Amino acid sequence: MSQTDSNQKSMSIIVTKGTLDWAYPPFILATTAAAMGVNVSMFFTFYGLALLKKDLDLQISPLGKPDMVMPLAGMHMKMPNIVGVIPGVNAMATTMMKNLIAKKGVASIPTLREAAVESDIEMIACQMTLDLFEMKKEDMIDGIKLGGAATYMEKALASDINLYI
Repeated sequence: MSQTDSNQKSMSIIVTKGTLDWAYPPFILATTAAAMGVNVSMFFTFYGLALLKKDLDLQISPLGKPDMVMPLAGMHMKMPNIVGVIPGVNAMATTMMKNLIAKKGVASIPTLREAAVESDIEMIACQMTLDLFEMKKEDMIDGIKLGGAATYMEKALASDINLYI
């Protein structure tokens, strides 16, 4: 659908987190909305910029996630918050999550991100955050745009749905 179609619904998503578990909600919601004919714009800022990097190295940590429960040996293991400070636990939790994702047939983040690109979802990297973290557009996937808070606000003010993830 054309972006100029005034009857088309639109959605803006501000993406602020770049861990493996927090990468799923914005990409799943964006690609689902696009498949339903919604014009979607995603604005990646602060740690969310990690999701636009060419080379993804997404991790997960049980630290600060007292509700984190992982299926293990036919049971559900609750990860005590304190475990997150033990060396190697983040790598273990990341491996467990990636294995679970593959076992359950859930699309990977690179696959979802490619689906977003193919769905013509507008992906905007926050210029201020790029500068702040000394990152370059060349480090990011092709086809992204650069913008700032005003760019996001223009999209959000014109959108039917606004999400902060």
